[in-house]
Amino acid sequence: MDRFVIILAAGQGTRMKSKLYKVLHPVCGKSMVNHVVSAAEELQPEKIITIVGFGAEKVQAELGDRVTYVLQEQQLGTGHAVLQTKSLLEGQTGTTVVLSGDAPLLTAGTIENLFADHQKYQRGATILTALAENPTGYGRIVRDEAGAVEKIVEQKDADEKIAAIHEVNTGTYCFDNELLFEALKEINTENAQGEYYLTDIIEILKKQNKAVGAMVMEDFSESMGVNDRLALAEATSVMQRRINNEHMKNGVTMIDPQHTYIDIDVTIGSDTVIEGGVTLKGQTKIGADCLITTGSALENAMIEDGVVVRSSAIEDSIVRKNADVGPFAHLRPQSDIGEHVHIGNFVEVKKSTVDTGTKIGHLTYVGDATLGKNINIGCGTIFVNYDGKNKHHTNVGDNVFIGCNANLVAPLSIGENAFIAAGSTITKDVPAAAMAIARSRQENKLDYAKKLPYQQ
Repeated sequence: MDRFVIILAAGQGTRMKSKLYKVLHPVCGKSMVNHVVSAAEELQPEKIITIVGFGAEKVQAELGDRVTYVLQEQQLGTGHAVLQTKSLLEGQTGTTVVLSGDAPLLTAGTIENLFADHQKYQRGATILTALAENPTGYGRIVRDEAGAVEKIVEQKDADEKIAAIHEVNTGTYCFDNELLFEALKEINTENAQGEYYLTDIIEILKKQNKAVGAMVMEDFSESMGVNDRLALAEATSVMQRRINNEHMKNGVTMIDPQHTYIDIDVTIGSDTVIEGGVTLKGQTKIGADCLITTGSALENAMIEDGVVVRSSAIEDSIVRKNADVGPFAHLRPQSDIGEHVHIGNFVEVKKSTVDTGTKIGHLTYVGDATLGKNINIGCGTIFVNYDGKNKHHTNVGDNVFIGCNANLVAPLSIGENAFIAAGSTITKDVPAAAMAIARSRQENKLDYAKKLPYQQ
């Protein structure tokens, strides 16, 4: 049986009070609608159709060619939105699931269970429902004395008796596709909102003596729709807890998971320890047996096995096996830190390669450079890479010793086993095994200090 997915993503989301289109607000590193599409893709449907309206171009830029787009020029309700897919789906044999683009917590497993329940009982429609402790704002599921679904009543259309019902509509449905499009011809706007409700399909199918049912989801949090910043924060909290729990089940130690912030696409190896106050974003990948301490922020970082990162920031860079970074270091994009390298406190590295065993202890800037093996870089060293218009490169060979407070003015090449004297400003290439000194010669003026004003 063919499967089709319709994602409703045309609403503007005025309650978000944002310039950003509602379904594009991020939850743990991925936009809400992207979460929904990812869940739908796991079902391997024949088509995923996304209904767009306000901000259509930005949604298309976000999702690319993963889905087919249909424009709802006027937002006249959920029923009207689904009707826009008529040219793509009408007359097709199969099952159509309708999802909300602002419900990022719904899992592929729950949608799969909904499909299975719908097929098992050969229904015309199956509603995904939830039991809400506080049902305010949700459409209520009205059942008859035998427990069969009669209809869905929206909050604004509910009387006191119906408002007291705790089983609510989650906005997710399964339909027999052919019956869906036949029923869409009969919906109208006779309701408090003056809109075409998709929920009216239920009553229409009931009148046609088609089987209609509901499946109650196990985890109410999956039903959450995001309409404002409060709900966005709550959804993010739920997703974060889900992500962290999964990592811990897979062998990651989290000292304070409530204050550990990990995006959904981050991967972490077993026996790695993540302290509280750590943020891991984007496509960050962390190997096994690592330690990431409080205050570290990693984005699109590749961290190999056995690495220690102490209270440091790493962006779009690689740190290889058994290296250590920090505290208070900053690896900027395109940095490649080799095995057993030490990057110490207040060191900044940008667009540079640092080979095995090299030590950059503290208070140093390395930019646009290629560093060999087993180099020692003294405190306060600056790779002077920018002339005000262009960036220039520095190459440093293996086993070089660079003294404290050296300025290396690029373009520059320093040969293997060379020695740079402390306090030098190096502007010319240094041959292998040479010692370079570039500083003024010290001269002592005996008893001169007695003549200075502060001594008077």
